[in-house]
Formats: sequence, structure tokens, C-alpha cells
Amino acid sequence: MLEGQNTQLPVSIDLEKLFGRLLTVNKDSVRISVNDSIMSIVDSYVKSDTIFAHRFNNVRFLGQITSPDSIIKIVTWNLYLRDQPGRYYLYMIRKFPETNSRKVYRLFAEYDSSAILTDTIYRESNWYGALYYDIRPQIISGKACWVLLGIDYGNFNITRKVIEVISFDRDDNIQFGLKSFLSDDRILDRIVFEYSATATMTLRFGGDDSVIFDHLVPFSPELVNDRKYYGPHYSNDAYVLENGFWKFELNVDARNVENTKQQFR
Repeated sequence: MLEGQNTQLPVSIDLEKLFGRLLTVNKDSVRISVNDSIMSIVDSYVKSDTIFAHRFNNVRFLGQITSPDSIIKIVTWNLYLRDQPGRYYLYMIRKFPETNSRKVYRLFAEYDSSAILTDTIYRESNWYGALYYDIRPQIISGKACWVLLGIDYGNFNITRKVIEVISFDRDDNIQFGLKSFLSDDRILDRIVFEYSATATMTLRFGGDDSVIFDHLVPFSPELVNDRKYYGPHYSNDAYVLENGFWKFELNVDARNVENTKQQFR
């Protein structure tokens, strides 16, 4: 078990070396073996008493995010394989402040080229797989939840970014998705953006109650609806939380991020 900053420095070095080795080895069997070593270190790390107080510094390719309320921490990475589907690894640590206890969730998923569904509740057993890079706590319609921003590389031609909402059922099981996104005449569980794997899209929080993102368009008119030919248009749209629902706002001015929600009013 990892304890204290003095222990974490050499462990950080070990992790950096292991992730660096993944960049140089070609055989899937060796890459899986190296990844097993990474998992062993992370398994110990997520059980440590300092999990919410510390993070691995200078470790590339290991995602580490903690919710501002210090209730949820997520550690995640992906493993690319040459002759079989790649894999996502996610460790979620949930703190229970009232009892000063924690619960660790371990999720694994293979790369999947099919679409992430927007009208489905996912659970640990059928998690679609993604790397989450930001998180905010939220109360939506009286329900405690956390909003995640993530990215999925499971399709060779299409990159996906997702606005996800997680919560927990009465048995403390993770629930991915919450019907809170207004889209035309439908209420969706999450928002998924699909665009060319050669393009770069920005998706970020504009505040606790807003998410700002690039407006996506086809590279040319005849390519409408073929998402592998979509990219940013250098204008911004947003979802803003109002009265328990995330409402879509077209063509917003995101230059002043701190005042984003006020300008939507």
C-alpha cells in the first residue's frame, strides 16, 4: 500500500517507465504484461489512505481527476494493441464522508467502433469505455450526481467526446447516464459528439452549470451525416443547466468563460 509523498516519488518514476515502455514494444503479449504491472501499482494506489490528497506527478498517459467536492476520484488509461481490440481501464474511488470510508470500482472495456448510445443507462457490466478528463459535482432534479467530460478512441476513423452524468443506485452501483439533456423533442441520457479522427475538438466546462464546445460541421456539404468527415467550425455551442435539464445553446460567445452562464440568461 502506498503511503505518503516519499513513497509516491519512486512509484511515479516506475509508472512513467512502464508507460514509456508501452511506446517502444510491439508484441501484444509484452504490452499486456507491462500493463499488468501498471495495474498492480494502481491497484495499490487506489487503496491507499492518501488517494484523495495526492496524485502521481509527471506521469504521462495516466488520467487522474478529482471532483471539487472530493467525493469522486477517477484514475484511467487506455492500452493500444495491434492484433486485438485496445482496452480502457478505469478505477473510480468514491468517498463516504459520513463514515470516512471509501469504495473502489474497477471497470474495463474493449475498444468498440460502434456508437455510444445516447438513450441508454450503462452500468459497470456494459460500460462503453472512455477516458474522462474533467468532472464537476451537480444536483439535478434533487439527485446527487457528477458530470464527466470524456473522449473515446475506439473507432479508427471517428473520435468521440461525451458529456456523461454518473450517479449511484441504492446498492451503491454506478449508473452512467441521466435523462437530463434536451435534444429537439427528446430527453437524452448523455451527449455524444462524433468527428474526424484527424480533427481536434474542444469540450470543456464553462462553469459549474455549463459546458462549452466547438460547433461541428462537415468538411464539405456533400459529406453531411458522415461523421468521419466532420470537424470544428471555430464557433462555440453550449449546454446550460436550467431547472434540472441541460439545454442546448447555439453559437455562444465563450470568450469570457467565467461569465458564461450569465450571458446565456
